[in-house]
Amino acid sequence: MKQKDDISFERDEGVSSFLRIFGINDMKLHIEKWALRCGILESMNESKEEVPWKMKGKLLRAEGHLANVIPIHLDASFFFERAVRSLDRNHVDKALKYFRKAVEYEPENPVNHCNMAGILSEKGDYEASNAVLAHVLDVVDPSMTECYFYMANNYANMDRFEEAEQALVTYLEEDTQGQFMTEAEEMMELLYYELDRPAKLNRIKSRKGVVEHDQARELLEQGKFAQAAELLEGMSPDYPDYLAARNNLALAYYYMGLFPKAKETIAEVLEQEPGNLHALCNLAIFHQNENRADQVLLLIKKLRVIVPFQHEQVYKLATTMGILGQHDTAYVHFRRLLKDEETAADPALAHYAAVAAYNTERYDSAERLWRHVGKLDPGSEVSRYYLSGLEAVRQGEKDPEKLSYHYHLPFDEQFRQWENYGNGIPEEMKNDPLIRSSFFWALRHGDRATKLQVIHALGMIGDYEVQQALQSFIQEPGEDLELVQAASSVLNGLNAEGAKQDESFVLRPLTALSKRTIPKMESVTEQTETKPSSHWQAVVDRALQMSEAKAELQQEMERLWTDYVSRVHPEVPGTKQIEGLAAGLEYLAAKIHSRPVTYQSIADRYGISAATVSKYARQINKVCNSNPPVQ
Repeated sequence: MKQKDDISFERDEGVSSFLRIFGINDMKLHIEKWALRCGILESMNESKEEVPWKMKGKLLRAEGHLANVIPIHLDASFFFERAVRSLDRNHVDKALKYFRKAVEYEPENPVNHCNMAGILSEKGDYEASNAVLAHVLDVVDPSMTECYFYMANNYANMDRFEEAEQALVTYLEEDTQGQFMTEAEEMMELLYYELDRPAKLNRIKSRKGVVEHDQARELLEQGKFAQAAELLEGMSPDYPDYLAARNNLALAYYYMGLFPKAKETIAEVLEQEPGNLHALCNLAIFHQNENRADQVLLLIKKLRVIVPFQHEQVYKLATTMGILGQHDTAYVHFRRLLKDEETAADPALAHYAAVAAYNTERYDSAERLWRHVGKLDPGSEVSRYYLSGLEAVRQGEKDPEKLSYHYHLPFDEQFRQWENYGNGIPEEMKNDPLIRSSFFWALRHGDRATKLQVIHALGMIGDYEVQQALQSFIQEPGEDLELVQAASSVLNGLNAEGAKQDESFVLRPLTALSKRTIPKMESVTEQTETKPSSHWQAVVDRALQMSEAKAELQQEMERLWTDYVSRVHPEVPGTKQIEGLAAGLEYLAAKIHSRPVTYQSIADRYGISAATVSKYARQINKVCNSNPPVQ
């Protein structure tokens, strides 16, 4: 088994190295907690007197003195008290016997069952203990999710680590209180070493969306903004007070070009917490990109006086001040982070500090920092490129220009390098999260020439996120017409070539100009009389026009329709089928996402019968789930 230097533990008398939850003293504490829950601890404390059947004084003859005999009231509480007293004397077998009797008298009380399971575990009978706990979850009280944690301990003590992991994951995903959260995290770490892999944990229910938020952050870092937004939107109704998730949702909207939604989300955060640093930083950047200099200056004054201590907040403030052109302030905060052992070895952070030093003409510091970057990340060309540029400035060969806070080569340099690869971009570059996110950023904030280069490069990548970014770019009001035409041309080319999609989605959007070109209801039929191929477009356009759904359902409709078209091609629907197909498409997408919907509710909006909606929904579902797609 893999050994780790920083984790050491020993085994004793057959007991696993894992945390034992059912020690005798722990068991007493556990029982007292359950007693409080059941309201019987008071009776336990009151019963410290002599037991009822012990008579005080001398022995009495039974004849004529029956009135002095105190009757014994046998119930679950009676045996519970006897079990606790037996535990006080370390009489485990007696305690088990009394707990069994308590279960017999009160089988519907889950506490009695759990106490019995605890004693069985203490005796080493882990199988029997888990059988009792499973009975609690299956029959007595399914809401007692802590039983999964107890079962995980038992499985671990039997060295059945796969089953221990399964029980522990269930506990973390289903338990709302988090009573054993610290112990569960310790066990999860130990299971990682035993199984040599991380657990597949989707969420931690008691921590209100932490796992989902971490997944969304990873998607943002990979440049998959549409997927991140979809995940964060799903969290919002369940965790309205989770402000970190809402801040990242605003960023996802921002990078997708949905600026009004981004600002609206930030406003909601600041309404709940006016001093939220991440929200203030995001709002300042939003205002800068809208050229609202007065608002930016107000926020800069507010941000300058903030001195955060948490690493994440210092990093956020430093990068924000750099983007806002406050390079001196950014440099101070970046240097603070580099003095900390936890962050000193981050090459990106050292590069940002070098950029801030360069932008404030601290050229010696910039040189030292870029050389440090080269040592931390010797395979990267970033430090070599910027050191070369710094030397050119010192020699007077070029004028100094303000550098951006991105850990990559400038776009013009990247494009020059890609010319060596012919017509394509290497796969490792296509999948590089930093390059991808940089592309999407430049598509929004670069100058005109950079945007044209980025549109061309994105066409060579051509996956789902690229198409979503280009669609969003086309819809942006006020964008340069030539750039819009270039993006539309790239999208049309991707559709014609049937570009490969990323692993999470199988989608070739048919709506190159998306809702920007969706006709009004009364013109749909007129439009579809021209070319048969436009009937396909009319169906998805009609569904998007009529749908009241959010972004994820609209994406699902596009995905479903693309799949359907690829399977039935070259058959073309008639003009009379468009309404029915669009209605069926919307119904099916809603069902896939478990949204409450009926045939009749869809039919009422489309002005058709419920039977028609049912017919076409079943038709689309049947085709997409049976026939192989056309190649």
